[in-house]
Amino acid sequence: MFDLVTVGHFAIDLIISPKIAFPKPTLGGPSTYVSLAARKLGAKVSVISKVGEDFPDEYVAWLNTNEVNLSGLKRVRGAETTRFTLKYRSEKRRLQLRTLAPPITPQDIPRFLKAKTIHVAPIANEVFPETIHELRRLTDTLSLDPQGFVRRFDKDGNVSPERWANLQVLGEIDVYKSSANEIRMVTGLTELRSAMEKIQDYGAKIVIVTRGLKGSTLLYKGNFYDAPACKPRTVRDPTGAGDAFIGAFLAEYVKGKEPCWCACVGSAAASFVTEGVGPTIFGEKKEVYARAAKIYSL
Repeated sequence: MFDLVTVGHFAIDLIISPKIAFPKPTLGGPSTYVSLAARKLGAKVSVISKVGEDFPDEYVAWLNTNEVNLSGLKRVRGAETTRFTLKYRSEKRRLQLRTLAPPITPQDIPRFLKAKTIHVAPIANEVFPETIHELRRLTDTLSLDPQGFVRRFDKDGNVSPERWANLQVLGEIDVYKSSANEIRMVTGLTELRSAMEKIQDYGAKIVIVTRGLKGSTLLYKGNFYDAPACKPRTVRDPTGAGDAFIGAFLAEYVKGKEPCWCACVGSAAASFVTEGVGPTIFGEKKEVYARAAKIYSL
């Protein structure tokens, strides 16, 4: 029995930023950041993902060392791993998809999978709706970050926002998390609280919108709550912060913690990730809890 299983592609990211002197490929994707943030808080984690033959063995060894169960990882012969170039300038980010691994189908779900929570986190529309339907019956809590469903890719792989056409999937979801821009692309509504209420109308028990330095907004049991952002010591790379947030949130949620505390822990985990480049800094459990406690008391 896993506490948290993340479903979506691992990625190999090339992060280009004025704050990074010598960019080099690094392990990325939600499966990385969600899993490691949750693992730091003591959760037993696994993934369902596909990579190509180019996925480095050292990445596999490093994930194993960090106690991420890879029994659901498939290396596909003749395929390439999903690769992104991420270019940061000021507060803006441009994404370019370079290569794409094969999609994740119901047949890729491990036969005897058991999980308290499953988090679906596509990055390039790689998780089929029927896969989500199959995952629904395997867990008490199904979580979704729709970021990969609201992306359009041109012939050169450049990413732009796109409305999501399969909203019936939302009827399967218990916990929804996205950025403010993404929830607008999902719902078609510009007013944030109205968009969150629309997601809840589909059946989600908890709706979370992350807003960067403005913190996060939660909707559950008919009420809205604002959780402040944790201030990092420095910001070098924001890649993966949203994934670390939901990884930490779900790690606490499966313990029965109340959602506002879970959001504060998520904010703390996200703040640590921004202090390094790629998945290098997550903070130890005591450190994450200490930061979370400071904003929880506000």
